[in-house]
Amino acid sequence: MVSEIIHPGPSLQLTPEQEQIRQLAREFAQNEIAPIAAEFDERGEFPLATVRKMGQMGFMGIEVPEEYGGAGLDSLAYVLAMIEISKADASHGTIMSVNNSLFCYALQRFGSEDQKQRFLRPVASGEAIAAYSLTEPMSGSDAGTMRSRAARDGELYVINGRKSWVSSGPVAKYILLFTMTEPERKQRGVTAFLIETDRPGFSVGKLEPKLGIRASATCEILFEDYRCPIANRLGEPGEGFKIALHALDAGRIGIAAQALGIAEAAYEASLSYARQREAFGQPIGEFQGIGFKLADMKTRIEASRLLIYQAALAKQAAKLSGEPFTLEASMAKLFASETANFCTNNAVQIHGGMGYSKELPVERYFRDAKITEIYEGTSEIQRLVISRQELGLR
Repeated sequence: MVSEIIHPGPSLQLTPEQEQIRQLAREFAQNEIAPIAAEFDERGEFPLATVRKMGQMGFMGIEVPEEYGGAGLDSLAYVLAMIEISKADASHGTIMSVNNSLFCYALQRFGSEDQKQRFLRPVASGEAIAAYSLTEPMSGSDAGTMRSRAARDGELYVINGRKSWVSSGPVAKYILLFTMTEPERKQRGVTAFLIETDRPGFSVGKLEPKLGIRASATCEILFEDYRCPIANRLGEPGEGFKIALHALDAGRIGIAAQALGIAEAAYEASLSYARQREAFGQPIGEFQGIGFKLADMKTRIEASRLLIYQAALAKQAAKLSGEPFTLEASMAKLFASETANFCTNNAVQIHGGMGYSKELPVERYFRDAKITEIYEGTSEIQRLVISRQELGLR
């Protein structure tokens, strides 16, 4: 069934709380993240100190109720903060999105009270960093082909296998893992587990040498007879793929917000450069070729913003109604991610040779933007989701 679109309208007004967290995120991002972003990107080093501060400020569990260590704010407040953090540095945005959208959202929705106390509280408060692990070397969008296994052994599950592309994996204290318990059932045989990374049988594999978001640590993780208590199973056996999809819906809104932050940063840098850089006796922004690029960038940015706000409002409404927000999330993620790539590509072009130099941040924006079209479901997958939703297919 196609979900109903929520139209915020042109008169959407932010609440004082929403304005406050946006301003708080903006000031923190520009004062503490932006000055170190290039250095941490160059070294590919996880920015632990600023991530800890983000936790102390409530950015790592924005929608989690205060009783579980979060800020207790709404979905729109979350995307407003994500945009500002990602505008300064997309790597910080990735870390924040994994914590909020993938781990906290899934645990808040499907976790038991005991699991929320043990796992949600430390992650939402920023005491611990979390990760989400669905992908394998030979299993991406097709989760039914995953090769990792969890076998029941009394009150334990014994887990073996290799997972890949785990954002925050090298530093995570807890990981939301999806693995096979009934391979013959394919997607319906996937089960979710809350992994404590300090237990025997868990290890970090190779670190990924990435094009962009280089300061957000990404790795393979390995399980060799890892013994997971049944109390750490999230949901019932075979519910893992359903839980993964719900988390990805939330995650896609976070990545859309990240993409918008990258696009805004690229646009603002281009606007400033077009005003200052002169050629043939006038600012280059006065040339139609540059002006039209800026016009297209700005228009796509504002269209992305409305799609993201719409998705955030649908997600917020779903907390009461239980209605899916899959369509809104996929549309926002698709359009915003392609907008980020459009804007960063044009930003490099507007800056000319300087856009290709590491002396300015636009080349980093260009590298960071590409991943938004890939993770949390590629643009091709988003188009598949949107079309199937509209056609009423499952």
